[in-house]
Amino acid sequence: MTDAPFVSPHLSGPGRFILHHISRWRWHFGLLFALVIASAACGVGQQYVLKRFVDAMTLPSDAASAVTGVLILFLGLIAAESLLARLTGWLACRTTVGVGVGLRLELFDELSAQSMRYFAENLAGSLGQRITATAGNFGALINTLIWRIIPPLVDVGGAVIIFSTIDLALTAALLVFVTAVTLGLIVFGERGRPIHRAYSGEAATVAGDLVDTITNMWTVKAFSARRREWLRLRTGFEAEAAAQRRSWMYLEIARLLHDLALWVMAAGILTWAIVLWGRGQASPGDIVMVASLTLRILHSSKDMALSLVDVAQQFGFIEETLAVIAKPRTVRDAPGAPALLCSAGRIELRDVSFAYGPGARALDGVSLTIPAGQKVGIVGPSGAGKSTLIQLLQRLHDVERGAILIDGTPIDSITQDSLRDALAVVPQDISLLHRSVMENIRFARPHADDAAVFAAARAAACDGFVRRLPQGYHTIVGERGAKLSGGQRQRIGIARAFLKDAPIILLDEATSALDTESEMAIQAALVRIMRHRTVVSVAHRLSTLTGFDRILVIDQGRVVEDGSPAFLRHAGGVFERMWRLQAEGLPGDHHDAGGAEAAVAEHAHPA
Repeated sequence: MTDAPFVSPHLSGPGRFILHHISRWRWHFGLLFALVIASAACGVGQQYVLKRFVDAMTLPSDAASAVTGVLILFLGLIAAESLLARLTGWLACRTTVGVGVGLRLELFDELSAQSMRYFAENLAGSLGQRITATAGNFGALINTLIWRIIPPLVDVGGAVIIFSTIDLALTAALLVFVTAVTLGLIVFGERGRPIHRAYSGEAATVAGDLVDTITNMWTVKAFSARRREWLRLRTGFEAEAAAQRRSWMYLEIARLLHDLALWVMAAGILTWAIVLWGRGQASPGDIVMVASLTLRILHSSKDMALSLVDVAQQFGFIEETLAVIAKPRTVRDAPGAPALLCSAGRIELRDVSFAYGPGARALDGVSLTIPAGQKVGIVGPSGAGKSTLIQLLQRLHDVERGAILIDGTPIDSITQDSLRDALAVVPQDISLLHRSVMENIRFARPHADDAAVFAAARAAACDGFVRRLPQGYHTIVGERGAKLSGGQRQRIGIARAFLKDAPIILLDEATSALDTESEMAIQAALVRIMRHRTVVSVAHRLSTLTGFDRILVIDQGRVVEDGSPAFLRHAGGVFERMWRLQAEGLPGDHHDAGGAEAAVAEHAHPA
């Protein structure tokens, strides 16, 4: 039964996501904001001390000591502002870098919890780029807040306090004007979020497409597609550039509007201050202070206004990432699910049905029991549902109807990780990590010693070729194992499964890329090493299943034959026809069962 889609609450929106990570470092951010405010306050204080400095200079010459005292205070505030700014930079570095680590780990954790269907629908390069970019956007957001939003707010607050000592009407005008401009830019920036989000989506798509093309460079070269791919990527790059221009020009419009507004504010405040001086209601020091504070507010509020627009852009980027990575999970653990206690390895399917989408079901009402320790082979035409059965046993998807049980426990009632701990899986398309051979084999059991790794490699018939590699077991295999042949990758994958020593072994065309001699050696090792393990093996080459206890023939999502190899051969059904067709040979490679499957499918389901 499929669980209701689920997503972590704090991943439901950019605001909650950001606040969640700030709260995890609350003491760091609390001290950081205090340092920023103190530093900015020192800057505002300098303007007031500057007023006193000018006014002191207009006093009689016997007041030189007062000028000296004010000068010392002025220089002290400058030094304090600089010191606090450097402390802010140091703490901001430690905090934002630390948050970036936790943020990326959380996004990876959320990403890795998605079903395999999710990864089939999204490019790996695009997903990786989104995680990295989100950490960068979060850091940029925090730096924007620290350096370009909080200081201007302190400047405006300080100006309001200082201006109130000169003229309350001037203070009210300043407050109203700054508030109106700020709110206007916030609204303007919010309206631009869809534009910035569209640019983020285009950038991530193009990055993923580029990585996908580079990853499949052999295919590009083999089909003389370099020019075609260049043209296709150019189309993507141009679409991204158009989205970037729209996002960029939106910011430029915000800058223009802000410049006009601040010019009007500066002209009004300075004119007002001069009028007050002309009436004798303001001293020369007041005029210098108003001019100085006005210039400071002009520069800082310009940064703040533009930063508010940048914040909208960064929010848009984070929102777009969460919309892709934090999609509701379709396969998830039940709340408080226990770990699987798998001691024997008995498998049971009860009326299991599953479909990948609208249309025919990949499995339709399958019920079967595989006793612990039994070796079961699965055969049938392509598309019959064999690989689907292997995937459902791993709970890469949830069944639509029915239940799958391991040692009597439904697999949807336990944690996914504990289920997969009990399984050793070898797929047809082996994907190796860009690490050494030793690390790839040991990935199944990280604490295994070298002797255990070598023993598994010998059982998988790969010890010989591995030792002939340039650095032996320490040779880096390349991305997805690109430096090795398909057969070599499969043997390393089989060695990895042998090393895991799990109660249940799932093999999905695990030896399809091997020559007959290597395949027979591995099958013999499989029967010997896994004597007390449950083995479920999908195979096209029927001769590899002669040592198995039981064969299941699946066709159109149903089990149509079930029995020992000898029994099914004598029964004269689908399995016997497949055996005979492979033995007699059809046009093409006699190791490939595709032709036999097609012929059997035609016999079983004539047009």
